[in-house]
Amino acid sequence: YLFHAPSPCNVLSKPSVAAMQSADDGAQLQCCVTVEQLNTSGQATRRQVIRKASVILGRNEFQEIFLRVHDGKVPQNYRLKEFKLFTKFARDGKCTVKLLPENIQVLISNCPPDQLNLFLKTLSIKHQAWLSSKPLSDREKLKAALPRRFEAISPLQQKDIQKVNELRSKVAPKGLTDRTNKTTAAGTGQQVKANPSKKPILSLPSRKLNKEQAAVLSAVLSGRNVFFTGSAGTGKSFLLKRIMGSLPPKSTFATASTGVAACHIGGTTLHNFAGIGSGSAPLEQCIELAQRPGVLQHWTTCRHLIIDEVSMVEAQFFDKLESVARSVRRSTEPFGGIQLIVCGDFLQLPPVSKGKEKASFCFQARSWRKVIQLNMELTEVRRQTDQSFISLLQAVRVGRVTEEVTAKLMESAYHHIEKDGILATRLCTHKDDVELTNENKLLQLPGSVRVFEALDSDPALVKTIDAHSPVSRLIQLKVGAQVMLTKNLDVARGLVNGARGVVVAFESGKHGLPHVHFLCGVTEVLKPERWVFKSGSGIHLSRQQLPLKLAWAISIHKSQGMTLDCVEISLARVFESGQAYVALSRARSLEGLRVMDFDPRVVRADPDVLVFYRKLRKERLLMQASMDDFVGNRNKENCW
Repeated sequence: YLFHAPSPCNVLSKPSVAAMQSADDGAQLQCCVTVEQLNTSGQATRRQVIRKASVILGRNEFQEIFLRVHDGKVPQNYRLKEFKLFTKFARDGKCTVKLLPENIQVLISNCPPDQLNLFLKTLSIKHQAWLSSKPLSDREKLKAALPRRFEAISPLQQKDIQKVNELRSKVAPKGLTDRTNKTTAAGTGQQVKANPSKKPILSLPSRKLNKEQAAVLSAVLSGRNVFFTGSAGTGKSFLLKRIMGSLPPKSTFATASTGVAACHIGGTTLHNFAGIGSGSAPLEQCIELAQRPGVLQHWTTCRHLIIDEVSMVEAQFFDKLESVARSVRRSTEPFGGIQLIVCGDFLQLPPVSKGKEKASFCFQARSWRKVIQLNMELTEVRRQTDQSFISLLQAVRVGRVTEEVTAKLMESAYHHIEKDGILATRLCTHKDDVELTNENKLLQLPGSVRVFEALDSDPALVKTIDAHSPVSRLIQLKVGAQVMLTKNLDVARGLVNGARGVVVAFESGKHGLPHVHFLCGVTEVLKPERWVFKSGSGIHLSRQQLPLKLAWAISIHKSQGMTLDCVEISLARVFESGQAYVALSRARSLEGLRVMDFDPRVVRADPDVLVFYRKLRKERLLMQASMDDFVGNRNKENCW
C-alpha cells in the first residue's frame, strides 16, 4: 500500500478509535445507550441516556453472563438470565435488550453495525452454551465464598459455534427469545425454530480482510483522511462496506459519484449529500444552497464522509465542496474537520467532460493534497485467479498493449462461451445500444411477455429511485430471456451480483415468479428483493423488485463493480481513457471473455493519471527505504 503525508493538516480527534479496535473480539461496544425501567403496561417510568457509553459483555465469579453499561463513572451490571433481543434495526446500529424479570430495557444506538452484529452473535452463542450447563443454586454460591469478579467474555471460537450447533440440532434453548418466540441467531438475521429435524448452522465470518485491506481500515479508525485505490477486482467495494460497518451510523455518510455505485454501498450520490446541484454556481450561492434546513443538517452532523468511485468526481466540484464544508461548519480545518474516506481507481472511468474542455481529475483539485493525508493501494486481485489474465489486465490498465496482449485478445474472438442456453452478455459503450439490443432480442423470443412492476416507497419520487436503483420499475421477461442477477443472494452457491442466467419457466398463479437457470449450475425461483437508499433530503427510499435485468447487453458504466461469467465486448466505439480496461476487467476469466474487432489503439490510459500513480509509488518506495534505515539503525543500537 502507498503512503503520502502532505503538508501539515488536521488529524481528527479520535475519542472512540481505541474502543472501536478493541471491540473486534465481540465483547465490547462504544455507543449511545438508553436504560429504561418499565411499568407493568410497558411504559418507561425512569430513563437514563448515556451518549458515550461502554457496553461490555462479561462473566462474574460463577460464570454467569452479565451486561455492563459504563458511563465513565459508575458501571451498571445486568444479569442476562432471561431476556428478549430486538434486532430488526441491527444494520442501522440499533438494538434493544429487554430483561424480562426486572422489566428493564437497554436500548443501544449509533453503534458501528459490524461490531454490533458480532456482539449480538457472541451474546447469543455464549448464552446458549451457558444454558446447557447446570447453574449453581444460591446455597452453592454462598458456600463457594468466591471473591467478586467481572471479566470480559472470551472471543467467539469455532468450538463455541460447534457446541451451539449441536445443541440447536437437538432442541431450541429457553431464555433467549424475540417477539415471535423463536430463537434468534443475533446478528445473522436468521430465525431458528424449535424443530429438531432441521439443523440450523452458525459459522464465523468466512471472508476476512487481507493485510492491505486491514491496513486501510486501521488508518481509517485512527482518524486519518484516507484515499485508497487499486485495480479492478482488488476488493475496494468489499473493504468500503467493512469501513462503513466499523463507523458510527449517525455521523457517517456514504456517498458515490453515481446513483448505481451509491446503491451498491447503501448510500446516496455525492451531489445529493452536498445539496449544491452541479456545483457550477458561484461559491456564495453554493454556500446558501448548502445552508437549507435539510442539507445543513447533513453537513453539521457528518464526521465521516465516504466517497466511492471518486475517479468520476471533477476537481472543480471537489474544491467547491471543500470550501462549502469549511464555511457551513464554521471551521478553518480542511473539509471543515470532516474525516474523508475516498475510494476509486483513476485509471478507470474519468469525470464526464462538459463541452470540449477536458474535465480535471479529483487529485488535480487545489485542495486535494491539503485534505488527503494518506494514499494507500490495494494490489491483491481477488476477482480473477488466472495470473496470466491478471497480468494482461494490469498492462491494459496502464495503456500498455504488447504483441502478446494483442494476440490473446484477438484469439478470444473465437471463444465459445455459451453454455446451457446462456449467451454471452455484450458490453456496450453507449446506453442507447444496450436498450435497443435488449428490446429487440426479447421481441424475437416466442411466447407471451410477463411484466413485473416494482413496489416503490414513494411513487412520486420514481425518478430519484430510478437513478439509484440497479433494477427497473418494470421488468419484462419471457422464457428464454437472458438475465443477470443484480444482488448478492447466496455467495456460496454462486448467486452473486452479475451472475448470468436464462429464464426457463414461470410459476403458475397470480405472481408467476420466474425460474432462472444460472451458469453456476443452480436453478432458482427469483422472488422480489428490496433496495434501500437515501434521497438528497435524507429520506430513506426503497424499491422492491425482482433482482434481475435483461442481459443480452449492458453498458460499461453500469457494469462497474460487477463480475461477469461470460461477456462479449466490442471496443470499436470506445471514447474514453480507461473504458476498455473497465470492460475487460469485468470478466472473471479469459475463457469467459470474447473480444470482437480488437484494435490496440482503443486501449488508452490518461497521461496525467499515470504521472499521479508514478508519484505515489515513488513516495511509497522512499518511505519504505526510510523505514528500513530506521529499523536497521535500531537493530545496530540493540547489538551494541
